Amino acid sequence: VDSYDVTVEEDLGEIQLIKIEKRKYWYHDDWYLKYITVKTPVGDYLEFPCYRWITDEKEVVLRDGRAKLPRDDKTQILKQHRRKELESRQKMYRWKEWHPGFPLSIDAHSHSELPRDIQFDNEKGIDFILNYTKAMENLYVNRFMHMFQSSWSDFADFERIFVRISNTISEYVMQHWREDFMFGYQFLNGCNPVLIRRCTEIPKKLPVTMDMVECSLERNLTLEEEVKQGNIFIVDYELLDGVDANKTDPCTIQYLAAPICLLYKNLEKKIVPIAIQLGQKPGPDNPIFLPSDATYDWLLAKIWVRSSDFHIHQTVTHLLRTHLVSEVFSIAMFRQLPAVHPLFKLLVPHMRFTIAINTKAREQLICECGLFDKANATGGGGHVQMVQKAMKDLTYSSLCFPEEIKAKGMDSKEDIPYYYYRDDGIKVWEAIKSFAEDVIHIYYESDEVVCEDVELQAFVKDIYVYGMRGVKASGFPKMIRTRETLAEYLTVIMFTTSAQHAAVNFGQYDWCSWIPNAPPTMRCPPPTEKGTVTIEQIVESLPDRGRSCWHLGAVWALSQFQDKELFLGMYPDEHFVEKPVKEAMAKFRKNLDEIVSTITERNKNKKLPYYYLSPDRIPNSVAV
Repeated sequence: VDSYDVTVEEDLGEIQLIKIEKRKYWYHDDWYLKYITVKTPVGDYLEFPCYRWITDEKEVVLRDGRAKLPRDDKTQILKQHRRKELESRQKMYRWKEWHPGFPLSIDAHSHSELPRDIQFDNEKGIDFILNYTKAMENLYVNRFMHMFQSSWSDFADFERIFVRISNTISEYVMQHWREDFMFGYQFLNGCNPVLIRRCTEIPKKLPVTMDMVECSLERNLTLEEEVKQGNIFIVDYELLDGVDANKTDPCTIQYLAAPICLLYKNLEKKIVPIAIQLGQKPGPDNPIFLPSDATYDWLLAKIWVRSSDFHIHQTVTHLLRTHLVSEVFSIAMFRQLPAVHPLFKLLVPHMRFTIAINTKAREQLICECGLFDKANATGGGGHVQMVQKAMKDLTYSSLCFPEEIKAKGMDSKEDIPYYYYRDDGIKVWEAIKSFAEDVIHIYYESDEVVCEDVELQAFVKDIYVYGMRGVKASGFPKMIRTRETLAEYLTVIMFTTSAQHAAVNFGQYDWCSWIPNAPPTMRCPPPTEKGTVTIEQIVESLPDRGRSCWHLGAVWALSQFQDKELFLGMYPDEHFVEKPVKEAMAKFRKNLDEIVSTITERNKNKKLPYYYLSPDRIPNSVAV
């Protein structure tokens, strides 16, 4: 890192713009410029933020750091600079359909084709093939990685690839994964805590009777009365029905199921499973499994649910609802908001490396014959069908955290006390919203100013038209008319790219490294009758040694923070220069620090601490 002083003898008058170009050397020599500070003859300082790469081909024209809306620019030179910047960005950041029905993504086949400003500094650092292989070496499992089709001998045999890090969640999972309490707990605080909802009536496709579940109910009420009192919950994996299982390896037939799981809040207010049906259509060959069944019948039914949960988590909760959605926000921001716009300055830290990580994933991970096909039953095209089906549930209100929790009937703290994902998520949502409101009030003195901001409206329209494919039912606004709506809209963007991704990404090693708790594939079909399951059959169903190792490498690599990670509220690049915004940032950080203290205090002495939504563990952006 170097800094340079340049002295100018003559009086330059009032500086509107600074133009930077780099002399072209005979070898490739890009230069990353952070900012330029100008000291005027009267002793004032002007900041010109850049935070961009200066490459051989182009000059960069900078404006000073004060944020301006389109209406604030009065001179032709500034209006023209603003327009030109967007024109050139729109040529560089183009939309492209990756698969029919998906949110649109960036038009680039590989990481090296991306604009230099949004590439990773070190492409090696995000090479999935390299990272997974390295992870397998670090975890000492590489000796098994080529042993496809070779089954483990029993549950204990899985420990040969399980890295014991004492006192961690992963070890606790290994010790307690068979328990009903542990199974239920994961729907609230595991790495996919977004599916459970209160059951308002037992669906017809799950013909469960009072006789079946009577021994699981603790309040001397009928099943119907328990439902009325709000003590019954449901998780339905209907989305997996009809999805094709992975056929890329002719030596291993792989299977998927679409279970329905009924859960009960017991007298301790813990959530436990009381009935599992492994298919969507009731019938004699689709029995309802119960805790009162033979031990291995019940255990295998739960394993099938955990495997289905893993598929929905990876493809819908994680890929679609954090990665792909964040990429839409990112592309729209670069296309429609110039660097001088206050909302560009606010959002840009939350878009860091997102387009790059997704491009790399399309290149190596979720492409045809990619790493995803190696170990996952939804590889080989199933994951594409899942995203296409899940698009109908990708609504604006489902990305508004408090609204989504309420829509699922999961909002009462008194009623469901151990839902830490909800409690911490709402605190972080409120802190982000309060910060967004503070920034909006600095630049938009009225709703009218919001309506008039043509760049903001173009940004919102881009997200609706290209991201949500113009689907009215998505509920995404086409236009924003009030400061209040704008605050919520910006909160959705900042929360999704930071907190929501952290909540569903960084717990993957904790919850999925013990393979029987999150099998990425199943090698035998779901059982169609009771009383026949043996331990041997369960082990035969679970992933073979090779797939287990690839899975382990993946969940380890995905759970690691970046080197020099920037966590929520850390904004080292000074895009904003004005004092009121700096004060709003300081207030935001103070609020986040208070949340960290509350969470740390709650987690003290807990065998299963919940920390994924602690702001000091939430990266600003989707970058892994």
